Formats: sequence, C-alpha cells, structure tokens
Amino acid sequence: MGIRGLMSFVEDHSNEFFTDLKLRDTKIVIDGYAVFHRLCFNSNLELRYGGDYDSFADVAQKFFESLFACNICPYVVLDGGCDISDKKLKTLKDRAREKIQMAHSLSVGGGGYVCPLLIREVFIQVLIKLQVCFVQCFSEADRDIMTLANHWNCPVLSSDSDFCIFDLKTGFCPLNSFQWRNVNTIKGTQDCYIPAKCFSLDALCHHFSNMNKTLLPLFAVLCGNDHINLPIIETFLSKVRLPLGATSSKGRRHHRVLGLLNWLSHFANPTEALDNVLKYLPKKDRENVKEILCCSMEEYQQSQVKLQDFFQYGTYTCPATLNLDLPEWVLVALAKGQLSPFISDALVLRRTILHTQVENMQQPNAHRVSLPIRQIIYGLLLNASPRLENMSWNALPSQPLAFSEVERINKNIKTSIVNAVELPKDHSDLSKLTELSLAKRQILLLETLKVKQTILERIPSSLKLPISVSCYWLQHTESKAKLHHLQALLLGMLMGPLHAIITSPGIVDPAPRQAQCLAAR
Repeated sequence: MGIRGLMSFVEDHSNEFFTDLKLRDTKIVIDGYAVFHRLCFNSNLELRYGGDYDSFADVAQKFFESLFACNICPYVVLDGGCDISDKKLKTLKDRAREKIQMAHSLSVGGGGYVCPLLIREVFIQVLIKLQVCFVQCFSEADRDIMTLANHWNCPVLSSDSDFCIFDLKTGFCPLNSFQWRNVNTIKGTQDCYIPAKCFSLDALCHHFSNMNKTLLPLFAVLCGNDHINLPIIETFLSKVRLPLGATSSKGRRHHRVLGLLNWLSHFANPTEALDNVLKYLPKKDRENVKEILCCSMEEYQQSQVKLQDFFQYGTYTCPATLNLDLPEWVLVALAKGQLSPFISDALVLRRTILHTQVENMQQPNAHRVSLPIRQIIYGLLLNASPRLENMSWNALPSQPLAFSEVERINKNIKTSIVNAVELPKDHSDLSKLTELSLAKRQILLLETLKVKQTILERIPSSLKLPISVSCYWLQHTESKAKLHHLQALLLGMLMGPLHAIITSPGIVDPAPRQAQCLAAR
C-alpha cells in the first residue's frame, strides 16, 4: 500500500519520530518486495538491457551476509497475487502505465526505475542459496508482516509508509536509514551491528496532542492509500477547515498530512471522528462511504494468517483461500515461492497483468512470444476448483475458456481476452497434475515448447530445458533470429557452468552462519 506524503513527512521530523538503533542479535521480518526493489534501484545496476542479474545476485548476497555478521536472523515475507476482492485494480493499472513511461525513457537513454522481469526469481534463488527463511503470501503481505513481527517482538524492515500506521511492538526500520553497507563493531568487542533508525508510533501520536493511535487507520484512508481513491473524500477535504498548526517551508508540502493529523487529534476515537467526516458529505452518500472507509481501515488490523506456523512447521493457512478449494499442492508451492503470483491471479481472478520491461515501445511487447505457453498454463488451471467457476468475476459467458491479460500496447495498456487451450482429459484435473508420471509431464512440456524428444537425446540433462526454450523462441519470434543471436545464447548457457567450476573452490558454505536461524524454525 502506501500513504501519500507520509514517509517524507516523518523523515523530515527524523529527530522527533525516530530513535537510533545498533541492530544485532535479533530476528527481523523483512518486506521482501521493498528490499529487492531497493537493492535493484540503489546499487548502480544496469536496467536497460534485460537485467544485470549476476550483479544483482551479488548485491543481494552481500546484504544478507551483513545481517549474518551481526547475528541478525532474517525472515523474508513476499507479496503474492492480487487481493481476491480486486480492490487495487485501478492502482495496479495506473502503476503499469507509469512503468511503461519509465521503460520508454530508459529505452531511449533517459532515466527511470523498472525492475527487470526476473529480479524477483533471482532474489528467491539467493534466499534459497543462503538458506534464508522466506514465505510468499497468497496476496498482499503487509498485515501478515505486522502480525508476525508482533508475535516475535522484533522489528520490521521495509520502505512502505503503511508501517508508520501499523501498531508494531518493536517498531519499523525504514530502508532509507538501514546502513547494511556500514557494519560497525562495538568498541572493545568483536560484536558487529548495523546502524539503523526505528520509527516510533508513540512519538508521532505524542507530537499531535497525544492522539489516540487507533485514529491512524482513518488518517491513512482519508489521506489516500493504494486501496482507496474516493473522489467524494475530496468533497470532505474541500469543506473541512484543516488546522495546520505551526508550519515551515517543509510543512507546506505536507499540507494534507499535517492538516488531517491535527484535525483527527481532537477526537477521542475512530467512531467519533468518522461521524464527523460523514457530516460533510451528502446524506445519500454517507452509508456507502462509511462502509468503504470502515472496510479500508480493517487493512491495518491484525491478520489471521500465522506465518510463524509456516516457518516452524511448514504449514500455510490463509482464510482467503479456505473457500476456494484449491489443490493443496498449489497452495504449498505458492507459499514456498515455487509458483509465481501470476498463477494465483490467473486461478482466482482469471486475469493477469503482464509486467513491462525496457524494449522498443513501437514493437509488440515481448510477452507476445510466450502467448501459446500461457494458453497451455490457462488450460491447466481451468478446472482448479468448482467454487472458482461460480464466482461472478470469473464469468465470461460468451467465452467460458477465456482469461484476460493486461498488456502493453505501444505506450499504453490494454486488456486482451485470451482463450485457454483445452487439454487431454488426464491433464485437465489440476489437483492430480503432480500425480502424473514424469514421462507424461515431460511430454506435455515438450509439446508445449514444440520440441521433439529425439532432438534432446544427446543434450546434457542440465541443458535440455534451456535448449528446448531456445528452440521454442526460434520458432515463435516475430523478427528472424540471426546466427550471432544463437551463438550468444549458447555462450551464455556454457559460461554459467564454467564460471561455477572455476570459482567453486572459493565459495564459502553459508550453512554454519545460518545454524541459529534454522534452529528457530
């Protein structure tokens, strides 16, 4: 999520709202989405040519090694797919348009921030390599992060301003002031720590006349976050006279934040404040607005998901999935990051958003080449659950086998309808897909990639999938591939294993450094 203007406001008052920390000897719950974006954008990586993945992996490994050096045990929590209610769809579309503009800027030599398509997957590979405990939530992770951190009485590491609203027992450390590249040693000892700052919710409330902290969720939804964008809230803001208090030049750019916090501080509780908000709205709109605001405020309450059970026992139970009757193996694979959020979006919403990358915006987007593969995937997902079939947002009456894809067309987005491929009967039951023999699953994969088994007979096992994907690409690319393109692909496939062989003697086994963390599972 994120509240407009709040993070810059609290950082402008750093001396009042933050305390200095020497972080060591603790668990920490990490907002995975925030961390991999920051490592990607703040490490001087090349963002224009498809992804500087080796350099990113090195940076991510160094980040976690800094934590290990200070005996900090990280637990990474990743966002999953879109919420079942789909309430953030407008926000997601707006962000997709913004990314297209930034990708275009990068493609012509300008600036911008667009994650390469596989950054998330590379980040997960680093987590697995270093044996860092992680989980992928079914949808947005903020509430689950808050709940887990409070259960363990440990801080949260993120850049999301929503963590200035959550009532965290041990506080929130913003990435901006988390100096992981500057590990220090306590004088006279060999103990290391990372200099950090910790946000204090109590200090914020004290600054605004000892405001009741339960008023902050209402502040968040009135100020504007990713889940709510009601034009009628502007009606309230235009009519109420928000008290700014003493302002400086910095305060003027935070007019709304200051005004709302000062105004809310005069109320004893959220009910009283909400009633006063509704007084400024037309009577016909009040009940509807009240319901929407109350629902949005619930996003800041305790989650029912117990991530500690996943880290301790490997079980992940999400109330939002209980009524969906999804196959157990799918839920487990999603939680372990073995399936991407693309799958849960396709399963639950019958809609996916194809991420933008830096490319020629006048040409069709690069996802077009993999459309036949996605059609097979959609065919596998068609009969996941009878309950999903009956949900209204999945209903496409004229095309019952269709999914929708939000994709880039030139420099804008468009929703396209894509038909799923009907598969043979033995592949049509998703719950039994993992029970198929390995041979049958390999046949399905090779048929999807349009590759004959005989072609792969003399190929080493480790190269069979890359070669198969290359064969698929050569058959489906719209522009004809030249010999030097193929040579570059083959060289890339060989360089990875060769580099691993050359450098493997110097690789330090991370397992001993992780022993304490793993013992906490």
